[in-house]
Amino acid sequence: MSTLRIEFCGEHYTAAEGEDFVIGREGDLEIDDNPYLHRRFLLITQENGLWWIANVGTLLSATVSDGSGGVQAWLPPGARLPVVFPFVQVLFSAGATTYDFTIQNDAQYFSTTHIHAGASGTTTIGAVPLTSSQRLLVVALSEQVLAQDSPGRGQIPSNAEAAERLGWPLTTFNRKLDNVCEKLDKVGVAGLRGGRGKLATNRRARLVEYAVASHLVSRDDLVLLERNAAGGAGPRVPGDGE
Repeated sequence: MSTLRIEFCGEHYTAAEGEDFVIGREGDLEIDDNPYLHRRFLLITQENGLWWIANVGTLLSATVSDGSGGVQAWLPPGARLPVVFPFVQVLFSAGATTYDFTIQNDAQYFSTTHIHAGASGTTTIGAVPLTSSQRLLVVALSEQVLAQDSPGRGQIPSNAEAAERLGWPLTTFNRKLDNVCEKLDKVGVAGLRGGRGKLATNRRARLVEYAVASHLVSRDDLVLLERNAAGGAGPRVPGDGE
């Protein structure tokens, strides 16, 4: 039987055979003393020769990726997934904070190095083209998560804070955020649009989780923010195809 090695904030943990591994405000991996985070949120267990990660919370969801960005899944409350890749990244948000940790699996069941979207399109989503201003917006929201030296935690800025970071009017930022979420929703990214009254914070968090997990943006893109601040991209953006 394989073992799982988990990394969070530079610390390493091991999921032992025959024992449950609990992740949350309390448990084997105590993420943070965040009141928005469940005491028991994610549960890693063995069953039928496989490791599984289950969402045992009631409100929060998690984004699980194979690490390459080729396969990504949304894990809502009550759902579970087998850990079948050699490297897995897990991201989730509680309040205005996004957390991420990684899992290394000794048993390499599948490799996604050369995987492409299948005919069904149910497990992979192809590259989504972003305009230059849309990419800037996503990078601004993901900045703290992307800037981490190791998996851990990052704050998600409010719309007003991100707009100020970019030098944009808030109305411009809000419009472009709507357009990015609509574009990703149309290609099947779950959790970005909801019914009336959907909290904007939840939408921003899901956007950051998806963008980082799928490698839609990366640490290399942080330079775009500095160029924008220096005037390379201009403080006020034109329509830019939205």
